[in-house]
Amino acid sequence: MKISREIKTAVLVIISILMFLWGYNFLKGKNLFDSSNKLYVVYENVAGLAPSAPVTLNGLTIGKVNSITINADGKLLVELHIITDFPIAKSSIAEIYDSGLVGGRQIAIKPNLLDKNYTVSGDYLQASSKLGLTDALAQQLEPLQAKIHELLENADVLFSNVNDILDTKTSQNLKSSIASLETTLSEFSVASKNINELIAVNKSNLNGIVSNFDKTAENMAHITDSLSKANLGQTVKNLEKTLAQVDKIMAELEQGKGTLGKLIKDETLYTNFSKTSKELELLLQDVRLHPTRYVNVSIFGKKNKPYLAPVNDTIKR
Repeated sequence: MKISREIKTAVLVIISILMFLWGYNFLKGKNLFDSSNKLYVVYENVAGLAPSAPVTLNGLTIGKVNSITINADGKLLVELHIITDFPIAKSSIAEIYDSGLVGGRQIAIKPNLLDKNYTVSGDYLQASSKLGLTDALAQQLEPLQAKIHELLENADVLFSNVNDILDTKTSQNLKSSIASLETTLSEFSVASKNINELIAVNKSNLNGIVSNFDKTAENMAHITDSLSKANLGQTVKNLEKTLAQVDKIMAELEQGKGTLGKLIKDETLYTNFSKTSKELELLLQDVRLHPTRYVNVSIFGKKNKPYLAPVNDTIKR
């Protein structure tokens, strides 16, 4: 049977139309001959998720996002094409996450391995969304931004107060203080130079002083060593014993005991001593006035003269 040109043309047109539809849907992420499972997830916000984005499970790509449509209630319905035979429980979570700085948003299936109620094509999974790197950074920077704003306001107030303080008079005083400080630093530089010259001139004397100080320190060390070796404890004990004996002697003198104690405390002895002193003085005076009464030298045996009391008695009895 011979096929006419019209039939061939019609078949070719139909095949072209089918190929165009398949190619168009393929470019949109759809495959008309695909027999994979279709799962659905409803999100409040897809946060930049695009069709054909990978769907992963534990890091392994198991499908892709086929389409994203808006429901009547404003929520977003995402259709997933799953090409794996691994069983996925109905209680599993489909989480949108950021794959990297340039990788875009993807969906990660978090399976519930304890749930044996597995999904079939057309079932819905639970939705979850994880903040992207930019969103997380913006969320962390938001309180920092408020603090920076507050800091800038405080700095503005501070600079305003500084401007109020640094009026014309204060500025002149500050300039004068800086000039005085510069003069002081110059004088200090000159004084430092003079000190350096003085040290250079007297370097030998300073070395001698340091040497003498070292010797003195060494002698002090020897003295300290000698004192540490000396029996100071026994010396102190002997000194305490001697002082105790002196205290005892002083107490006995105070009480009139012993010869010295009696000499100090006995008034009769003092009176007798005073009388004896006066009589001795009279005797010496009489010897001075009348020596012949006591020294009589006679060649021919002259008789002794009787004793006469001195007329001019200078000592009162």
